[in-house]
Amino acid sequence: MEMKIRPRRLRTGSVLRKMARETRVSKSSLIYPMFVTEGDNVKEEIASMPGQFRWSIDRMGEKLEELSKAGVPAAMFFGIPAQKDERGSEAYAEDGIVQRAFRKAKKEFPGLYLIGDVCMCEYTSHGHCGILRGQDVDNDATLSYLADIAVSQARAGADMVAPSDMMDGRVAAIRGALDAAGFEQTPIMAYSAKFASSFYGPFRDAAGSAPAFGDRKTYQMDFHNAREAQKEALLDIEEGADIVMVKPAMAYGDLIWRIKSGVNVPVAAYSVSGEYAMVKAAARACGLDEETVMCEMAVCAYRAGTDFYLTYFAKELAECMDRGVIG
Repeated sequence: MEMKIRPRRLRTGSVLRKMARETRVSKSSLIYPMFVTEGDNVKEEIASMPGQFRWSIDRMGEKLEELSKAGVPAAMFFGIPAQKDERGSEAYAEDGIVQRAFRKAKKEFPGLYLIGDVCMCEYTSHGHCGILRGQDVDNDATLSYLADIAVSQARAGADMVAPSDMMDGRVAAIRGALDAAGFEQTPIMAYSAKFASSFYGPFRDAAGSAPAFGDRKTYQMDFHNAREAQKEALLDIEEGADIVMVKPAMAYGDLIWRIKSGVNVPVAAYSVSGEYAMVKAAARACGLDEETVMCEMAVCAYRAGTDFYLTYFAKELAECMDRGVIG
């Protein structure tokens, strides 16, 4: 049969297949989300996220060492305080759990890039992401608290801050506060399109951050909406965001693509706790190949346009890149 065009020619061997790949991945784009908790000698496995742990500050270096050796360049810290109150005061306390973690990590792992999650849900007694007025989160009253959190993290050693609260105007408030405090070079990675998703369940278990009442649908996005996600990203950029994020990643590749096509800043995607837990559960229950599925999920996010990839599989993905499983 005479055929001039045979697409299979570029698939005939492993070397050529790799040369012809349209999507390239790199360890330099990986960010590991890490839970730090109060206490001493704590390495507590998270039941809903097998293989993930809550780390006390005195032991978190074990994980940071693993990441460094694997070539993962960045970690994002999520704090679990000993006490919570209505205003989430531990989130911006000078001696808060995350602030102390940043100081120690920056001293012991100066080459690791450290990112602070700027939110209040892990620190408030009610589990919502801001200051309450009755049963609602008061958007404008919350902004100054978010700004204080960001500045406190930068002072403690955070290289970047990442507001995840989804309040209107938070990027502008944080940018202004950082600049006024002398941190004009500290970048902001905004959770711009963060959806009210059921994929967050294991994270809320890990951080003890489930809302005490209601839900977060009045501030996190409706997953039916795509144009609104684009609007949120553009607004955050206008307010000073250096990077915009889509969260979750796996089911939102269309939005990663849409936002990437319409902005001139890097785009991040967060492969969230539910995605991780699903892979782990399926591997245990029905023999799903955890490694290849993990790699496929990552490549799909990169193919959609991801520049930064936040994932609990960061170390494992870095090792797969070293072995040429993906690349």
